[in-house]
Amino acid sequence: MKLSVIIPVYNEEKTIKEIIDKVKKVDLNKEIIIVDDGSTDHTKEILRKIENNKIKVIRHIRNKGKGAAVRTGIRHATGDLILIQDADLEYNPENYNKLIRPITEKNAKVVYGYRKIKKQLRMYPLYYIGNISLTLFTNILYNSKIKDMETCYKVFKANILKSINLKSDGFDFEPEITAKILKRGIRITQVPIDFYPRAFEEGKKIKWKDGIKAFLILLKYRLLD
Repeated sequence: MKLSVIIPVYNEEKTIKEIIDKVKKVDLNKEIIIVDDGSTDHTKEILRKIENNKIKVIRHIRNKGKGAAVRTGIRHATGDLILIQDADLEYNPENYNKLIRPITEKNAKVVYGYRKIKKQLRMYPLYYIGNISLTLFTNILYNSKIKDMETCYKVFKANILKSINLKSDGFDFEPEITAKILKRGIRITQVPIDFYPRAFEEGKKIKWKDGIKAFLILLKYRLLD
């Protein structure tokens, strides 16, 4: 079974080489698909040096957003499973085997890696409260029991993900894909993962406005047929 790892990238010159090295070390049959979403720092030069026949690099001329980059990656994915990997170092690729095991051994269709986000409470109380609130809102609207809706680590059977018409360009990809999976009645299996939150001065990009938009997206797809 082949895993497609999609890495959306925007201005991650400090971490992109290290995260790719970590992904490469994971002992799985995999392809690495990097979508450079219009980076304006040295990310593009770094990617030119490491691009080869085992690493696909697709470039957006201008920045479109994480959701747009993920959609581009999905179109180029050839694996049986698709996993989303952020280009920073918050998420540890050593969790891949744990994430795909419910699919390979128990025939799950979608797996979310849930974070112990209390680690963020001391750093960003509003961010922590936002994550908890969005997850609770998701569970109320969709009668689900998700522990971490906004997690980056989401793994899908490729045929499931490719059958969903995704429209979001930004961070609202997360609530959109969750809403559409749950509305189909697909069970989301959850496993705990390692998580190392970074500070905004280190390049963290999500803002409070993205949280408000996520609430609206969840409500929108609950009301739509």
